[in-house]
Amino acid sequence: MARRLRPVELDFVEAAPVRHVFVGELAAPVQAVYGALEDVPGWAVWFPQVTAARPVDGGAGRDITLTGGVRFRESIVAATAPEVYAYRVDVTNLPGVRAIAEEWRLAPAGTGTRLRWTFATDGTAAYRLALKVARGGQARAFRDAVRALERRLAA
Repeated sequence: MARRLRPVELDFVEAAPVRHVFVGELAAPVQAVYGALEDVPGWAVWFPQVTAARPVDGGAGRDITLTGGVRFRESIVAATAPEVYAYRVDVTNLPGVRAIAEEWRLAPAGTGTRLRWTFATDGTAAYRLALKVARGGQARAFRDAVRALERRLAA
């Protein structure tokens, strides 16, 4: 069953009750990495848990499907090339969640890119407990995504 979440803005990324922050570096330049973030269908190629991704609302939103059938309808809340790409989840079938926002922040690292992903969320006590368990899986997914994105941008 799809449920509408609380609409949050970019400040939620810093104020959310649950925040998972992951950092990685890529050899690709910042502009190339940012371009990959804006290429919504490409997420299904380089982010292992994303099985389908398509832009909606004239590019102002995204429909994302994850492994296991979790679905998100998202709104982009910041697209400031080449430093910040962020979105919130408006509708999902994930139980227990009240709000989700994700921010991808990019910075030059020599000739490459330092990429920081912040997953910010709020939900029921059971949801927050499940996220403690899921943090390791999110970290692995981020590492795998950074490696896959690195290979995609080098090709």
